[in-house]
Amino acid sequence: MKAPPTPQKDGQRINRDIRVREVQLIDHEGQNRGVTDIVEALKLAEEAGLDLVEIVPNANPPVCKILDYGKFRFLEQKKAAEARKRQKIVEVKEIKLRPGIDDHDYETKMKAVRRFFEEGDKVKVTLRFRGREMAHQDIGYRLLERVKQETHSFAKVELEPSMEGRQMVMVLSPR
Repeated sequence: MKAPPTPQKDGQRINRDIRVREVQLIDHEGQNRGVTDIVEALKLAEEAGLDLVEIVPNANPPVCKILDYGKFRFLEQKKAAEARKRQKIVEVKEIKLRPGIDDHDYETKMKAVRRFFEEGDKVKVTLRFRGREMAHQDIGYRLLERVKQETHSFAKVELEPSMEGRQMVMVLSPR
């Protein structure tokens, strides 16, 4: 019978949770104290009234810093929230075409494609074939080549035109 493994805590290990003999210590003033015994490091943290926090656990020996853990966690959460706020989620918008599309309808679809690229989204151009249109796939291929030529200045082809069942698909992304 083996003892169950100790559950790993999320985030950094602090104070007595650090289970190594020696650590690379950075004190509360930011000075590098070098490799220090864990008992001495804990004593220094206690004397300063702060916590010993493991910053880089994968290093050999692990890097630990003496600081106020509550304040440290608050600043980390603030950084993470700021990063989430600045993150842009790229969506894939779809434009559906038919082989016999009229010029005006085509221009309307191309305006929508330009607008999607201005918003920073990818565009999936789907060309659906019905009935006997399957016999004239070259018309569809020429239409997708036309889309590629008109968007080459502000978009790049991520997925070349290919058949997927009864439809031809091409994916474009902004430059």
